[in-house]
Amino acid sequence: MSVLKVSGLFKRFNLEAGFFARFGRFVNAVNDISFSIGKNEAYGLVGESGCGKTTTARLLVRMYEADAGEIIYNSASCGEDKSMSVINLKKDDLKFYREKVRYIFQDPARSLNPRMSVYEVLVSGCRKPLRQRGVSERELRKKAADILEEAGLQAADLDKRPSEFSGGQRQRISIARALLMEPEVLICDEVVSALDVSIQGQILNLLLDIRKKRNISFLFIAHDLKVACYFCDRIGVMYKGELMEEAPAADLYREGLHPYTKLLFSSAAGNADKSEISSSNSSSITSNFSLSSCSFVSRCPIAAEKCRGEHPALTEIKEGHLIRCFNYKQDQ
Repeated sequence: MSVLKVSGLFKRFNLEAGFFARFGRFVNAVNDISFSIGKNEAYGLVGESGCGKTTTARLLVRMYEADAGEIIYNSASCGEDKSMSVINLKKDDLKFYREKVRYIFQDPARSLNPRMSVYEVLVSGCRKPLRQRGVSERELRKKAADILEEAGLQAADLDKRPSEFSGGQRQRISIARALLMEPEVLICDEVVSALDVSIQGQILNLLLDIRKKRNISFLFIAHDLKVACYFCDRIGVMYKGELMEEAPAADLYREGLHPYTKLLFSSAAGNADKSEISSSNSSSITSNFSLSSCSFVSRCPIAAEKCRGEHPALTEIKEGHLIRCFNYKQDQ
């Protein structure tokens, strides 16, 4: 059974912002996205900036409210499976859900309050619910120290401030904060993209250790397809709010079939034409989506007339491998 199941998720934003902005012109940030995350599985969402992957993640914890679709959470926290429709959760149920599905942000320097000690950062959002469960302040501090050590820091660091740490260490603090409520799902939003390559490896290995030890599921968001293939079991490749391809990570690494997937791999290897990579960075954010053609048609090297006149469906070409393309070839 899936821990999280997303079906037909939609989210659009008004294209213009501000008090005097015209209403009625929209950008479809998330367009009919469906996927699932199993127990102890890492599912990756990969794509360029503006493709909708972070919006999708924020919809899962209801930082944004979905326009349509369904999010089902299956919790085993109460001793037996309990399915919840996340869209309809209220008050205490929503609070419980957010304790079990935790979000780790890309930039810890902005998500960690610089005026708080590390201990206050860790416990500020969970002191009340833990106190209600009979956890004393002394026990809470011991729990925070243990989790900080599990994240690769020391118990003595509890009394320091986030500014005293490096970027990688601050990300470890963010991970420790997410673990304090013993979640079942971690949403990692570009958690290594701002770090040096050597530190990226350390954080990824830490997350792998946590996954093995705690049996946690992950939604792992990245723009680097190779990093995602290293960490994840399955990957969905997003472009302009849509899934263009989904496959087991090993299969995608060996034979990514969609032209956009190939472009991402070339970009990660440094082989892609920079003009091609950047050619639609702005349009991927500002263009209204049209179902009258393939959303990738303007950049696709194998586009045909059919691609300009019809919108391809996400089709399963073999077990677990889906693609949104009319002209893919497995021998390319």
